[in-house]
Amino acid sequence: MCPSERENRTEINYECFDVRKSFPMILGEIKRYLRDGNSLRVSRSIRDTAYQILKARERIEARDEEATIPRIAEELSLREREVVYALDAISDPVSLYEPVYNKSGDALELMDQLADERQSDEIWTEHVALREALERLNERERKILQLRYFEGKTQTEISKEVGISQAQVSRLEKNAIGEIRKQIS
Repeated sequence: MCPSERENRTEINYECFDVRKSFPMILGEIKRYLRDGNSLRVSRSIRDTAYQILKARERIEARDEEATIPRIAEELSLREREVVYALDAISDPVSLYEPVYNKSGDALELMDQLADERQSDEIWTEHVALREALERLNERERKILQLRYFEGKTQTEISKEVGISQAQVSRLEKNAIGEIRKQIS
């Protein structure tokens, strides 16, 4: 007697094995395994697009043409950024500690090749110096600079909020900036 399809799918009873019924289930299980085996989840539509891109690349290369991003995008009627996005989405993630060069035991890691210009030591020290210079200003000058440069208000708006004339705001702002320059230099 053959067990029903809802029973344990891991055991195979070869007497009851029907290829016509089993093939779609096996194919589905293989697809699920491939889909769920990734460390990152990528939507099915993006994976399908990436699959179409890979097939288009094969067709282009079969015609002895160079499979560039613009050429693939043209063939599939996609934007170039969609092609790049889909290919990036299916590529395997790389560790920052992955060695990219290794000579005589001295490994050069991917992290060593990356730089963040926004977070350099020089910029960090400038931020610290600016913060310290701002703290040395009196409260009124600090408030004026806060409203002017961090909140984007005009001198007229600041004058109404602080209760002084626009000319006084301008003079105080100019003096505060001069003081900060002197302290930073």
